Amino acid sequence: MTTEAATRRMSGAPCWVSLLAHSMSATQEFYGALFGWEFRPGPQHFGPYARAFLDGREVAGVGELAPDRHLPVSWTTYLASDDADVAAEQIRCCGGTVGVGPLDADDDTGRMAIGSDPQGAIFGIWQGKTLMGTARTGEPGTPVWNELVTRDTGSVSPFYEHVFGFETEPVASAGPDALTLQLKGQPVAGMRGVGADLPRDRGSHWMTYFAVPHTDAAVRRVTELGGQVLHAPRDSVHGRLATVADSEGAVFTITQQG
Repeated sequence: MTTEAATRRMSGAPCWVSLLAHSMSATQEFYGALFGWEFRPGPQHFGPYARAFLDGREVAGVGELAPDRHLPVSWTTYLASDDADVAAEQIRCCGGTVGVGPLDADDDTGRMAIGSDPQGAIFGIWQGKTLMGTARTGEPGTPVWNELVTRDTGSVSPFYEHVFGFETEPVASAGPDALTLQLKGQPVAGMRGVGADLPRDRGSHWMTYFAVPHTDAAVRRVTELGGQVLHAPRDSVHGRLATVADSEGAVFTITQQG
């Protein structure tokens, strides 16, 4: 396990990502081909669900929406919690909403909830028991960063500070309204205000970054697999990035890491 994976266990830090899709088989085929993931059945609370594995260790989850739920698909960032019930109450007290749970996973791996911040960005809470979160990170095919994209950070950063204990640090090199969220002095996530550029069809949302060995090659593979390129490869202070969507429209960012 890498140091980063261990750091992500701190309460409040992103620890897991999960996707709800319309077609489990099509989604597994896409990410299996793109990242080399293999899949094994997971808890079936809301329908079919599988965990994605890379070299035998969990990296993400993929579930299937009920046929009558015509919702846009998206990746959900889960934040670690020492007590999901306490976190859920804090979310409500600070102006957020809890839409699901808290409830125990039916395979006894932990306790979870789904909530949203005051600006509507959806996120999960995970109180790990036997599954603490992503077991591989910092290498190709794994989630390596999570960032809240919102209209302006000032309207929502107090919520995350109060609920999860984040400290915020401005990042001038990442834009005029960009923050790093820190726990015990360690950067664990980001927050970026984009003003009128916030996508109308998505609103405020958490973005998942996945590592790839070569961004441009991965972008070509995304299109070959039926996905789309939303923001072409570009160099940034965080490396070479591209924002893409999978074959069902779930948006994520890829970043080049060896």
